[in-house]
Amino acid sequence: MSRRYNIQNLEELQQQVLLLRTEYKMQGSELKQNAKLYVKQFTLGSLIKKYATPSAFIKMDDKLNISSKLMSMVLPILMNSTLFRGSGFLTKTLVGLTSSKFGKTLDAEHLSAIFNSIKGWFSKKKKKEKQVEEVDYGIPPYSETY
Repeated sequence: MSRRYNIQNLEELQQQVLLLRTEYKMQGSELKQNAKLYVKQFTLGSLIKKYATPSAFIKMDDKLNISSKLMSMVLPILMNSTLFRGSGFLTKTLVGLTSSKFGKTLDAEHLSAIFNSIKGWFSKKKKKEKQVEEVDYGIPPYSETY
């Protein structure tokens, strides 16, 4: 795109050059700012904020059922290695089968509810501080004796 300028003398030429330089600098800074915003939306932090939200995990979990598959594998190992450490083969097999069946029924909503209830047991309740009320002696605040 070419522009045509009607320049009559040297002063008009210098004014036009100054105007074009400022326009060039403004467009350059605007381009830099837009490029930074564009690149910023593809950084690791912004992608995590966008896609790794609890609601996105629950939607993905509803489709793929990741949490129940994971719990059906992890729960038998966890139970046999902690609670039933010294038990025999048959007990460990029964615990493994029942805990894998139980793990398949758990989904992301159940896991988050269990986590929140356990967290509620251990969280400290904040005590409300009593507000100290000023004692009114009947002297108005604008008086000289205040």
